[in-house]
Amino acid sequence: MTPPRVSPPREPSPSRYGFDLHGAVPGEDLVGVGADLEPGTLLAAYRCGVFPMGLGRGGRGPMGWWSPDPRGVLFLDGLRVSRSLRRSRGRFEVRVDSDFGAVVRACADPGRRGRWITPRVLRAYTSLFELGWAHSVECWEDDRLVGGLYGVAVGGLFAGESMFHRETDASKVALVALVELLREDGDPRRVIDVQWRTSHLATLGVVEIPRARYLEALPDALECPPPTVFAGK
Repeated sequence: MTPPRVSPPREPSPSRYGFDLHGAVPGEDLVGVGADLEPGTLLAAYRCGVFPMGLGRGGRGPMGWWSPDPRGVLFLDGLRVSRSLRRSRGRFEVRVDSDFGAVVRACADPGRRGRWITPRVLRAYTSLFELGWAHSVECWEDDRLVGGLYGVAVGGLFAGESMFHRETDASKVALVALVELLREDGDPRRVIDVQWRTSHLATLGVVEIPRARYLEALPDALECPPPTVFAGK
């Protein structure tokens, strides 16, 4: 696995916005509208169990802030790797943070169904990447980017944002590699947040849990040290 090329995370200026889920209605995913996408705002949101996604067509504004109930999560001991996926793993070289921008642009492909990543979102997460908080796990074949995922790592939480593939199983292999990175020291508090459980993700072991349970587990995950590959050491 090719190591990352980022420095240790640097804390941005605090956000002028706050996030509070005490009044969130059970079963409703949208918890707020507005704010900005500055690095401090994004980190404050993830630390409270919230993430952004535009309400307009193709992810355009206004900006919505989401905390799904139930929440899709992948616990590290719940990963399922099929026999065919094990075979596929040998096809790809896995790299971390070698071309973050290319991964986000691939996830934002206008031809993708349900596309929501806008140029504004790309700029926002590029800023988080430059500060050491956002990361990509990539699959390469013959020096060609063929799949991957990106998200935000805060302590032992990896908040997955999107994934893509150009070759069969490439995005799944990236997710398996991410789990292995988070498992490095056996800390059971680490977790991968995938926002919503889909049939595709369910085959890999993603489950749904109530928002209340997610929020109870979140502080422990945030207190974990980040895995070495994301710590910039």
